[in-house]
Order: sequence, then structure tokens, then C-alpha cells
Amino acid sequence: MITLLATGDLVLETPDATALLAEAAPVLAEGDLVIGHLEVPHVHAARVLTTDVPALPAPPSALDAVAAAGFDVLTLAGNHIYDFGPEGIAETQRHCADRGMQTAGAGADLDAALAPAVVDRGGRRIAVLSINCVGPRDSWATSLKPGAAYIEVVTHYEPRGANPGGPPRIFTFAEPRSLARVVEAVRETAAEGVIVVVALHKGLVHVPVEIADYEIEIAHAMVDAGAHVVLGHHAHILKGVEVYRDRPIFHGLGNFATVTKALSARPGDAAERASWARERVRLFGFVPDPETPDYPFHPESRNTAIARVEVAADGSVRASLIPCEIDRDARPVPTGAGERGDRVAGYIRRITAEAGFDTEFDWHGDRLTVARKEVAS
Repeated sequence: MITLLATGDLVLETPDATALLAEAAPVLAEGDLVIGHLEVPHVHAARVLTTDVPALPAPPSALDAVAAAGFDVLTLAGNHIYDFGPEGIAETQRHCADRGMQTAGAGADLDAALAPAVVDRGGRRIAVLSINCVGPRDSWATSLKPGAAYIEVVTHYEPRGANPGGPPRIFTFAEPRSLARVVEAVRETAAEGVIVVVALHKGLVHVPVEIADYEIEIAHAMVDAGAHVVLGHHAHILKGVEVYRDRPIFHGLGNFATVTKALSARPGDAAERASWARERVRLFGFVPDPETPDYPFHPESRNTAIARVEVAADGSVRASLIPCEIDRDARPVPTGAGERGDRVAGYIRRITAEAGFDTEFDWHGDRLTVARKEVAS
């Protein structure tokens, strides 16, 4: 039996992240392999090379605590990995490798970005692929350009009735060629007899519950191609859990250790960043808690969890969640099964049911087991 643990986003704009990860580190030590998503590049100096709103560069020294907390593989395919260009990708990969952590999802060209990180544990190999589904286009790798592995997503807006300019119906779907390329990469990896983990950077940011059409389409395609588990990142808020063909799909693992000044407007900020901070309030309907200025996220995002996946020798999978709360110091703190744990568990049950998934969760020690509800015949 191989035990995989996976967390939500890591955004570490601090020179020392030890305190942020201290409460969760004992739980992470229980995994044979620990996977996290590194949201922003870690570089000593940065030159912005994106047309999108850029992240702030994170200190390489923050990765010391990430390695010490037990992370083995960091996924990089996301909307910020190319913010500081090819140099930012290469330097981030180097800093991770220097600390004994593998990376997946970004590279010198598309083939390198699609290549999985492969780790051996107890004679079994685990392959982790990382795919960006949200853009921006300048983050994508090509045969000639560094960047992230990606699936392009098409969005179609359909007007509702006699209401020009009103809220439309929204349809999203994967562009077929880019989806087929990733499906083939997953299928080829699975054919090698390894445990396959696919991390997808996807989802509607800062929005509780809602899951877009393309997320389910792509996640199912990954399982159909051979993935044992699918992990979702990007939304900065926990999303529901689906069981498809007896494989768990964590549609969004939310935040884990996330401290940033990039989402709050301050005097002297770049015009693009300040404009986005103002627009975010209008779009998502919440104002960050002024008492936690370095955690400028939706209040419901303080509910989070560590995904736990056990893969048996025959390839069968058992999944569970370790509920956590993000405290006033932005630390992810495992709750256990008491009052705090029940509060987080209730949130997970609600958002999963409201997303339309027939998944049930039961306490087993300090974990919530994940299973598809049995349908009475």
C-alpha cells in the first residue's frame, strides 16, 4: 500500500515559512509521497514577462520549510509560472531540486512540461503530471518556447431570453487537440504500470461550490486515460469531491499555506495589480479581513483539507480527507474529529452535495473517508 498526500496552493511570500507549515508537518510525515502546488515562482530577482496581472516573486529561502515539512513533488503548471519568463521557471526548478524536491508541469518546451515527475517508493513508481487549464496564453509551453503544460479551454456565452447585456448562460469545454495531447501523455504514463497522479490548475476563483463544465470533462478524461487520482488547484477555495470509476477527483483543494501581498492594493502598487484588487471586490463580493492582510482570500477558504489516497498493489484506491482550518496566522491546522473538524466536515459535505456529486464522507479516526453513495436497487 502506497499512501499519497496532497495539499492545496502554496503561496509563500515570506523568507521563512517554517511557522506556516509547523502545525501540518506531523500529518504530512505520514505520507509516502507528499504533493503540493507551488503557485508562484521563487526567484532572487524578477523581470515581469506576462501580460496578465503578475504575482509577486517569492523568496527561494521559503522553500527550505517546504522541503523540511516533507514535500516531495511540487506541481508548477499554473497561471503564474511564466510571470517572470523562462528564467523564472528555470530558477524555481533549480531551487526545488537543490532541496531534494521534484517538479512537474513546466519546462524548456512542451515535451519537458508534459513529462511527469517520477518517484520510487517501496519498489513502486508514482508519476505526477501537472497541467494548466486556465491560461494566460503566454504561460503555455510550445515546441519552441518554455512554459507550462496546458489544455486550452473554450468559453461560450449564450444570452438569456430578451435581456441583451444581462447575465448569460456560460458553457465551457476543452479544445480537442490540446486535450488529446494531454490524454495521450497520461495514457502513455499509465501504460508503464505506475501510479498516476494528475494535477489540474482549474476552477472558478474565489467562488464557493460552483464547478464549470470543462472541469468535469477534463477530470473524467484523465481518469479514463489511467489516472488513479485527480487533484484540482487554482480556485483558492475548497471545492467538492467526486468519485468517478472508483477514482477520486478532488475538484479543488483550496489554499494550504498562502501568504501574499499581491491581492491587496497598497500605495505604490503597479496599476494593473491595484486595479485587479478593486475589481476583485466587485466580482466576488467579499472584502479581505483587514486583521489578516497577508491572507486576502474568501472567508470560506479557511476551510481546507489534505487529500489522502492509498493505492493498493492491485491498483485499487481508497481516498480520504484530513480536515484543516486556516487560522488567524494563515497556518493550515489539522482539526481532528472534534467540534472544529465537524464544522469543516459539514462544509465539505455541503459544497460537494450542492455541486451535484453523490459522494459521502464518514469519520475514520481524524480522517473523512471518501466514497460514492450506494444506490438502493
